[in-house]
Amino acid sequence: MPRRACAAPHQEPPPQRLERIVHDAIAVARKARKHRQSLEGDNFYANKLAALRADATNVFRDFSFTSPGDASTVAETLEAVFSARTSAKQRAALARELIFSLRTTWRGSTAAAPAGPIEDLFPLTILSQASRGYLVTIGRQMNGCFSAGWHDACLVMMRRLLEISIIEAFEGKGAADQIRNASGDYLELSDLVGRALCGSAMTLSRNTRRSLPELRDLGHMSAHGRYFNARREDVERIRQSCRVAIEEFLHHANLL
Repeated sequence: MPRRACAAPHQEPPPQRLERIVHDAIAVARKARKHRQSLEGDNFYANKLAALRADATNVFRDFSFTSPGDASTVAETLEAVFSARTSAKQRAALARELIFSLRTTWRGSTAAAPAGPIEDLFPLTILSQASRGYLVTIGRQMNGCFSAGWHDACLVMMRRLLEISIIEAFEGKGAADQIRNASGDYLELSDLVGRALCGSAMTLSRNTRRSLPELRDLGHMSAHGRYFNARREDVERIRQSCRVAIEEFLHHANLL
């Protein structure tokens, strides 16, 4: 009697494959803590988690999403679950949330009709490391607008993210008074950029100093320009500058 062939691992539906990888990541993190090994170092457990993260990313590409927002939400959770910097408590909570979604919302997802690549304008992992939920929320909306082709909305959210990051930086330096008006309210973006460029609270890199005026002006035009409609090339042109500036301000804020 012929032997029945076992199902190959790749024939598993994407949700089951991803759930298995998530369980493996939790087990690796638990063993690393038991043996007092850092997941950010160069050791067996850190390398294993990195390999599992790559596997999870590849499986994620097989999912069928109905909107960029859905994809961005799942991607953000995945990044946190497999990040070496995530605490044990937070990793477990996020893993439970993700597995629940895999068993309910994404249970029927197959590789038969994968969605197109989801392109993030800004890496949510950077914002997740800052441990400020409102930064992640704004970044997710910005990325979703970019993927959907809503370029003016994307630049407005970028403007908001830049504004908040500058405020975080001044607060982190203990210099919040430098960016408040006489009523004690924070200044608007134009004045915030001016204080960041000319103030003494922090020293900015040459790239950030050069890019801040354009980031400010494009955000203003998308928010208030009567005849201006942003195009993809407008966003692409400042894509790298946005990441450099935001990341730099979050470093000044001691959030990264």
